[in-house]
Amino acid sequence: MKKILILNGPNLNMLGIREPGIYGNMDYAGLCEVIKQEGEKLGAETYFIQSNSEGAIIDAIHGARGVYDGIIINPGAYTHYSYAIFDALLAADVPTVEVHISNVHKREDFRHKSVTAPACEGQIVGLGVYGYIAALGYFCRKV
Repeated sequence: MKKILILNGPNLNMLGIREPGIYGNMDYAGLCEVIKQEGEKLGAETYFIQSNSEGAIIDAIHGARGVYDGIIINPGAYTHYSYAIFDALLAADVPTVEVHISNVHKREDFRHKSVTAPACEGQIVGLGVYGYIAALGYFCRKV
């Protein structure tokens, strides 16, 4: 059974409250439940960490080495400037997919660049909650 860490960064705990026109009405607990249920269907164990702290995210990435088969990360705003998270992803050497609920390329210019994506196997943007499910499917079906 695959073990997948779902790691969410700043403000993801505010889902359903923060800009529902962009992020939807589902709250964070609902997001986790949907991912967990899909993981069970695919035969994966899912583990969830959300933090608004860059250091806690880095610690979670470091702790994933040798424990998880994959990381699904939504670094939030850290996507655009956290070279520390980029370095942590490289150091941990755990296959990672970056996910964003909104289509960052249709938003403000500063959101168009991800400094963390080059440390990942892929990036999924703009598919809402389904982006997490697609990433989970990728890890569970990966040859």
